[in-house]
Amino acid sequence: MAAEQLRDDIQQAKNKAGVTWGSNREFRKLESHLWEGEKVEQILTGQYAGGLGILVLSDRRMFFLKDGVLKQVSEDFPFSKISSIQWNSGLALGSVTVFVSGNKAEITSVAKQLGKAFVDAARDRIAPSALRAPESQSAANFVAQEVEDVYANLAKIGQLRDAGVLTPEEFETKKAELLARI
Repeated sequence: MAAEQLRDDIQQAKNKAGVTWGSNREFRKLESHLWEGEKVEQILTGQYAGGLGILVLSDRRMFFLKDGVLKQVSEDFPFSKISSIQWNSGLALGSVTVFVSGNKAEITSVAKQLGKAFVDAARDRIAPSALRAPESQSAANFVAQEVEDVYANLAKIGQLRDAGVLTPEEFETKKAELLARI
């Protein structure tokens, strides 16, 4: 019987994964578990939920697939629900721990040389929505706050000038300093 042809993205991820002993059935069934237009980026083999399977990183989500004769397991980890992902390394193997909505999933017996790269790629997928937006918002808030402070200080020195505390020259000097900050 001829070997079944895998989709290009699945075959490339399988080639990167190296030794995939015991998970060929999952590779053959993987395409049926993908959403329309979903592309596979990386795959790891590991133990989860009592069986050997594959941890898949796609352009849309991460999920674990175990497709055995007696037991099938498929668990999704949507990027929007992942709070963090962790890599733990041992002598030869490691584990990937995914923290999702107050739960954690630990995939063990992961090849050491591939696990860290997988976790780094997953973090890159998770980080854009979780981290980049607050940074840009806080920078915008800082600039807006600084401009408001300048206007508040201009009003204060205007009141001090009107009350006779500042001379017109002192007022103009201080006003120029404040306006230079904007």
